[in-house]
Amino acid sequence: MSLCGLCTGRATVAAAACWALLALGVPSAAADPSIDALGFVDSTARCAAPDTAVAFGSTATSRVAICKTSSGEYEYRGVRISDGAKLVVPASASSDGGFVAHSDGITYTVTSSSLVVTEGNQVIRQEPMVYFHGPKTTAAAPGTSAPAAPPPSTVTPAPTPTAPLPPPLPAEVGGGRH
Repeated sequence: MSLCGLCTGRATVAAAACWALLALGVPSAAADPSIDALGFVDSTARCAAPDTAVAFGSTATSRVAICKTSSGEYEYRGVRISDGAKLVVPASASSDGGFVAHSDGITYTVTSSSLVVTEGNQVIRQEPMVYFHGPKTTAAAPGTSAPAAPPPSTVTPAPTPTAPLPPPLPAEVGGGRH
C-alpha cells in the first residue's frame, strides 16, 4: 500500500468516527441547563422555596416553570432562550390539567405537550415540548389548539414592572435563535 493510500484510509476512518459520534448525540451548546425539583437551575424558569414546582419544561425556544406558592396560588415563570426575556405572572389551572397565564392581552397555555401563545382566538406560537416534568395533560379536542382560558374575573393581572429587568442568568442565554 502506498503512503498516500494509507493517509486516505486513516482520513476515512477518522471521518467515520466523527459521524458516529454525531449520530450518538453529542450535546449541543444550547442544551438545557441542569434541573432539580424546583425547575431549571440558575434560571427564571425555576421556583423559589418554599414554593414548589408543579410542572416545568422546555421547547426549542422557551423554558417555563409553573410554581405553587405557599398560599396555594400558581405562578407562570417563563424565559425566551434567544435573548433571556422573562415573564413572571400569576397562573391558573385549566380543566385539562394544564396551566394558563395572562399578560398584556397575551395568553400562555402550558401543557405536557406544548406551550401555546395566543392573543384572543389567534395562535401566535405553538411550541412543542421537547422536555416536560409534571403531570400528563389530556389531549385537546380535535380542531382546537389550546384549552379555553378561564373567565377574566378569575385571573388577577400582574402589575407591569417599571424597573428594568436584570440581565439574563447563565442558563437563560441561548444560541441566538428566534
